Amino acid sequence: MDESEFRQKLQSTDPQACPFGKAILALCCGCSLSRNRAIAEREVVICARGAAREQCCELYELLRRNSSFALKQAHADEPLTHAGNMKVQCGGLHGLQQVLDAAEGVVDVAELVAASRQKFGSLEELPYSRIIQSVAAFQVRKPRSKK
Repeated sequence: MDESEFRQKLQSTDPQACPFGKAILALCCGCSLSRNRAIAEREVVICARGAAREQCCELYELLRRNSSFALKQAHADEPLTHAGNMKVQCGGLHGLQQVLDAAEGVVDVAELVAASRQKFGSLEELPYSRIIQSVAAFQVRKPRSKK
């Protein structure tokens, strides 16, 4: 399967795509509602529950919008690099977990989102100034040097 066929297939499954899929595949976090699917020898993460996915999408968009300064972007709608996306996903979830005073390591994204909504009422009310500190501090793994 060539790249264009892969993109078409991915778009057909995109309504179910997890907004924190890269973080889940990188083992920064986990989610009880995520399912891995192979498309053209590549692994993608989909969500098993539509309502939970919508809440995660809302959280991701809020994290992304509030992280633009930390990512040194002039505009919040600029496309992110892979490293920037990993900082938003992994750093944002880690920061949210710290705000909730939860244990180390993000075990379940769906539970974290639910706990956030319960504690703060809505995702818009989260203390993003504290969360974004974790986004800025998150270090993407450096590529291995070739010897």
